[in-house]
Amino acid sequence: MNTDFLVTIIFITVLVIFIYWYAGYSTRTGKLEDKNQNYIPDSWEENFSWFFSMKGLIMFVLGLILGYSIHGVI
Repeated sequence: MNTDFLVTIIFITVLVIFIYWYAGYSTRTGKLEDKNQNYIPDSWEENFSWFFSMKGLIMFVLGLILGYSIHGVI
């Protein structure tokens, strides 16, 4: 595996984790409105509901890809 691929996967994983964290943070602090109390801002939920509904699968796939790419480098 190429180390450029590993760096790219790490960057994408950190970016996705930050998006999920910021969604919860912004609703807990009251910066964004969340009427149904699921820690996803309503404005984001309208446009990107697929991203939040597939959270488990997205994190699982990123973890698998990250694990295989680290295995290839080490």
